[in-house]
Amino acid sequence: MIDAHHHLWRYNNRDYSWMSDSMSALRRDFLVLDLQAVMRESRIDGTIAVQARQTIEETEWLLDLAASHPFILGVVGWVPLYSPDVTLHLDRLAQNPKLRAVRHVLHDEPDDFYMLREDFNRSVALLPELGLAYDILIFERHLAQTVEFVDRHPRQTFIVDHIAKPRIRDRVLSPWKENIQELARRENVYCKISGMVTEADWTSWTPADLRPYVDAVLAAFGTKRLMFGSDWPVLTLAADYRTWVNAFRSLIAGLSPDEQEDICTNTTKAAYRLK
Repeated sequence: MIDAHHHLWRYNNRDYSWMSDSMSALRRDFLVLDLQAVMRESRIDGTIAVQARQTIEETEWLLDLAASHPFILGVVGWVPLYSPDVTLHLDRLAQNPKLRAVRHVLHDEPDDFYMLREDFNRSVALLPELGLAYDILIFERHLAQTVEFVDRHPRQTFIVDHIAKPRIRDRVLSPWKENIQELARRENVYCKISGMVTEADWTSWTPADLRPYVDAVLAAFGTKRLMFGSDWPVLTLAADYRTWVNAFRSLIAGLSPDEQEDICTNTTKAAYRLK
């Protein structure tokens, strides 16, 4: 089983300003040994490390960790996709076989249509030749324009993080459900079943609260374009690692063994071109 989405960091106030007071539990270091402990407890074999800061330095740090810890199968890093010098960074970093994708924190941009900027799209157009996927981090309000963004890049592999963050806490399905279905019509788009419990009520969520959203992405993407992720340690705001893994396993228990293997392992290998 592969965890397709987790973070690692050495905490400081400057670089993690997105951690609000309600997230104070995250304001500490979360490092490889911490991750290995929770992985072992839940029988997770490999992971994808995902950027949490928008710095080249963090991308290089994650790649160094992946080089020395084989269970980190790949890295989703950050590069300045808005920069005229982006090719210098991409050409250098893409030589590292552990760099499998890049990501920009779109949902924190003041402009809800940031993904349609011309400079951003020129850089994304470089990724297919480098064999790099692009992770899409958005809220549900960004889905309509994300469809337009994806349509500009039919040769690019896209991976939607956290099922595009629907309003689970408020038990709202529409228009997220219709928009995620439309996005899923693009066969170059994959999706992570991750980051859900932190979109639900942190103190009282149950797997039943998540079921309508999981069923919706199963119907939209099918098992060959869905993958499991934890979003650890952000996950810990609402659940420990084992609780989420057990909830996830219960949510897919009705699928066939082959379908479960797709979501737990095969889709991640395919989307990130893991060797």
